[in-house]
Amino acid sequence: MTSRIIIFDDNQERLNSVAMLLNLSADFTCTGTFHNATNLVADITSSKPDLVLMDIDMPGLDGIEATKLVRKHFDALPVLIQTNFEEDERIFGSLRAGANGYLLKKTSPERFLESLREALEGGAPMTGSIAAKVLRHFSGETQAQKDYHLTEREKHILGFLVKGYSYKLIAAECGISYNTVNNHIRNIYDKLYVNSATEAVSLAIKQRLV
Repeated sequence: MTSRIIIFDDNQERLNSVAMLLNLSADFTCTGTFHNATNLVADITSSKPDLVLMDIDMPGLDGIEATKLVRKHFDALPVLIQTNFEEDERIFGSLRAGANGYLLKKTSPERFLESLREALEGGAPMTGSIAAKVLRHFSGETQAQKDYHLTEREKHILGFLVKGYSYKLIAAECGISYNTVNNHIRNIYDKLYVNSATEAVSLAIKQRLV
């Protein structure tokens, strides 16, 4: 069964190309493309997506404010920000608004589709350069370390998450299957009392767990 994806982007060429990529993939179907987020609540209600792709720079309601609306009305619905920008203000504004990930539009098609899969599984995919900015941002906000009883393997995998590695890359680095990585990450969530990769990464940095 394919996952339903909708796209908010004021660039028609971008809308067409991303919709085509999704519809040509085995895992996804594009069920809606919208030039703005003016009617966001109605658009999401009618299209019933499993994930929202959100352009950050749109006329009227921008992607950050639109993401806040998604969180208000559709709390658990994953939102991935798509952008050409790497400014700290936009990155952290998006994450504070509740975005599940932040991808540059120049991301390769393979990595882009993999990021959608990760977000649907509870991950927080980010372009590598963005993940580095997030890491630097939290590096000064450390606290005393607590013992969460993570195994060495779990600490190793958590370290890769902090670096912005995808599940697929973590599996390759550790010599284990994608499903095994997914199981380890779910165990990490349970031990850290978090519900997403964004929360896990933030706590790992603050508590110096890796």
